[in-house]
Amino acid sequence: MKPLLRLEEPAPAPARRFALFDLGFRPFYLLASVFAALSIPLWALQFSGWLREPYLAGPLWHAHEMLFGFTLAVIVGFLFTAGRNWTNQPTPTGWPLAALAALWLAARLLVLTPYALAAAAANIAFPLAAALALAVPFVKARNQRNYFFIGLLALLALASAVIHLSQLGLLALPPGRGVQVALDVVLFILSVMGGRVIPMFTNNGVPGAAASRRPWVEKAALGSVLALIVLDVLGIDGAPLAVVAALACAAHAARWALWQPWKTLRVPLVWVLHLAYLWVPLHLALRVAGVLGLAAPSLAVHALTVGAVGGMVIGMMTRTARGHTARPLRADGYEVTCYVLVALAALVRVGGPLLAPAGLVHAVLLSAALWSAGFGLYAVRYWPILSRPRLDGRPG
Repeated sequence: MKPLLRLEEPAPAPARRFALFDLGFRPFYLLASVFAALSIPLWALQFSGWLREPYLAGPLWHAHEMLFGFTLAVIVGFLFTAGRNWTNQPTPTGWPLAALAALWLAARLLVLTPYALAAAAANIAFPLAAALALAVPFVKARNQRNYFFIGLLALLALASAVIHLSQLGLLALPPGRGVQVALDVVLFILSVMGGRVIPMFTNNGVPGAAASRRPWVEKAALGSVLALIVLDVLGIDGAPLAVVAALACAAHAARWALWQPWKTLRVPLVWVLHLAYLWVPLHLALRVAGVLGLAAPSLAVHALTVGAVGGMVIGMMTRTARGHTARPLRADGYEVTCYVLVALAALVRVGGPLLAPAGLVHAVLLSAALWSAGFGLYAVRYWPILSRPRLDGRPG
């Protein structure tokens, strides 16, 4: 006879331990979002003449910190997380991950001090340390398909060295050369990862979207960006640069259209990535315009950094954080607000000066406020998610 009532031990409640260093995305997404929320208002105040300039004077500090602070933190956090999936090998966790995060933080603080050599050492060491940490699982798993990420991190370290050594008078190159090469490397990383994940996420999240890829378009899109890197490393400007950038613009626009972006409007986790990627061909078109003297070069830079990088980062930081903490892949009102704020920051920063150059300072201040609000909201919203264990109890 079966018992009428079966008594079972209650399932244990999920652990509430501190999990910030359980996987790479956790500390670096949080640090990047807090840094984005705080550093851009500081730059806006410097730009408008309210604050004194740090060791890296003028726009150089802003460019350096957006590339080697904010963007590099997200890249490293993403690669440490994805690298574990690609190789089935462990990537830094626990104290090694905390040490890398501390090195990143030290680099951010040192550029605000007079200790220029220490700042240079920390900023060069971080991407090299990240490259080494990524190389270990890649080589163990013989994951040759992704070896190039190790080289790209090393190239970012070299670009950072050019900036610092030039600023210190130890290298006869303009620091802007290092900034431009770093921008190109970031564009290439964004192009590679966008091509891998955007069509996949589109087809998984939007039934019937039929996002597709064409081999010749992929080769043209990535090859043209590699050509830009070579031209910028060699310092070649003028007509060759304009031609390559124009070809790259056409290839990336065709790539974006093949992903069927107009079918994603009801799925915020997907449309945010499409909207971000649209800024890539816009960046390349503005770069052509800059070479031809039709637009300020800074507009192309901000189309890439605020529009493409900012949009892709906020979209990927929400999606991957949800996925890797066992939460539903669905954006709520907080996330959509973050997306809209960052998108408006890009529109104001690029569109404002383009349409009304005299209003540049006002556009910078408004864009900074929108950007800061978007990433600040992410930091507040995701602090408990990033610092607590996965909901399903699995490691990571």
